Amino acid sequence: MSSGDTPALAVRCLERVYGALRALDGIDLEVAQGEFFALLGPNGAGKTTLISILAGLVRPTAGEARVMGIDVVRDGPAARRQLGVVPQELVFDPFFTVRETLRIQSGYFGLRRNDDWIDELLHALELTDKADTNMRRLSGGMKRRVLVGQALVHRPPVIILDEPTAGVDVALRQGLWALMRRLNGEGHTIILTTHYLEEAEELCGRLAMLKQGRLVALEPTAQLLARHARRALWLRLAEPGRLPPALAARLLPEGEGWLAGLDDLAEVEPLLAEVRAAGAGLEDMELRRADLEQVFLHLTEAA
Repeated sequence: MSSGDTPALAVRCLERVYGALRALDGIDLEVAQGEFFALLGPNGAGKTTLISILAGLVRPTAGEARVMGIDVVRDGPAARRQLGVVPQELVFDPFFTVRETLRIQSGYFGLRRNDDWIDELLHALELTDKADTNMRRLSGGMKRRVLVGQALVHRPPVIILDEPTAGVDVALRQGLWALMRRLNGEGHTIILTTHYLEEAEELCGRLAMLKQGRLVALEPTAQLLARHARRALWLRLAEPGRLPPALAARLLPEGEGWLAGLDDLAEVEPLLAEVRAAGAGLEDMELRRADLEQVFLHLTEAA
C-alpha cells in the first residue's frame, strides 16, 4: 500500500467502557487522506472520547485506532506527530507571550528555527499584532486562535478541530475556515466536530454521526441529504384561522408563515386545494428542502 493509499484515520472495532457506560461501542471508521470530514453527534455521543483516544489521552478498552497508519497505542509519540488537535477548552499557560507559546509548542516536536512558519500562522490567524502579548491578556477569541496555531505549528497532515468556532466572532470564524480550506487544498486532512451544522454542510464532503457511542450514519454529505432530507412547503396565509383543524394540525409556524412537511411532492397540489377551499387566502409559498440539522435530528432521535 502506498502512502497515498494509507487512510489518514482508521478505527476498527473501537470500544471505550467506563464501568456500565459504553462511551464507544464498536466504532468502525475510515477517513481518507485529504478529506474534509465532519464528526457529528449530540452531547455524550462519544466524539470527545474518540478524539481523546486519537490524541493519546485515553486508552481504548478494545479495538485499534491508527493515524496515518501509525497505531496510537503501540506508537503513541509517532502517531501524535501526525496529528494536530484544536480542543474545545481554552487551555493555556499564562506566563508566556503568544510567540513564546508557539515556540515552546514547536520544541515539543523537536522543531528549531520554526519562526518563518510561526510568522505565517500569526498572520493567517490575525495574531501578528498580539505576538508579544502575554496569553492571559488576550480575549477568549484570541486565545482560541492561539490554540489553532499550537495545533498547526508542527504542520501535521491530520488536523482535528473540536468545536473550534464555539463562542467566537464571525470574523474569526471566516478567517479560520479560509485557513482550513487552504490547508485542505494543500493536502491536509481536516476532521471537524461542530454544533454549527451549516458549517459541516458547507465544508465537509463526508460525515459520520454518532449517538450513544455508535455510528448511526457514515456517508457523503450530499448523499445523506438526498436520502433523508424531506421537503416542506412554506405558506403565507391571509387568514390561517379559516383552515380546517386537520390541516392546521399539520402546519408549524415558521417566520411569517406556516410549514408543512412533505413525504412526497404529490402532496403539494391536494394541500393547496384544501387551503383554497378553506378560503385562507394564499399570499405566498415556497418549496424547501430539509437541511443537515433536520436530518441530524431525525437520525439521532430515531437511532
